[in-house]
This record gives sequence, C-alpha cells and structure tokens, in this order.
Amino acid sequence: MRSVPIVEAKAHFSALLAEVEGGAEIAVTRHGRIVARIVPDHPRSAADLFRDFWLSADSVDLTAPEDPPAEPVASWDA
Repeated sequence: MRSVPIVEAKAHFSALLAEVEGGAEIAVTRHGRIVARIVPDHPRSAADLFRDFWLSADSVDLTAPEDPPAEPVASWDA
C-alpha cells in the first residue's frame, strides 16, 4: 500500500483515484500517521486474499492429519 501525505492527495486526487480504480490501495497520512485509506469499491474475497498462499501450496503441507481412534464410551446401566 502506497502512503501519500494529505497535501499530495489533495493536489493529485484524480490521479490517485485512477490508481485505485486499477486496484491499488492508498494510505493518506498527516504528519506521518495514516488518517484514511482509499480503496477500490469492490469487496475482496477470501480467494483474493489467499491467492498467493494457494499458488505456493506445493511448499506447504496441506494434508490433514488422521483422526484418532474413537474413545470407548462408558455405558450407563441403571
């Protein structure tokens, strides 16, 4: 995410919006502190967020461990 001071954001707002339309996220800062973020107006899905992880899945063990055997259950003889 790119950071832009408020003064620069004000001066180049249209250009920043064009970047955001292209998918960029921009942090707007005041005195070095983030005060706002400009983000695209489309929800990001979990698939988008984890895409890099799944693409590198060959280096990650995704095999589920075996289930342990069932434990015996005590009977309630009344």
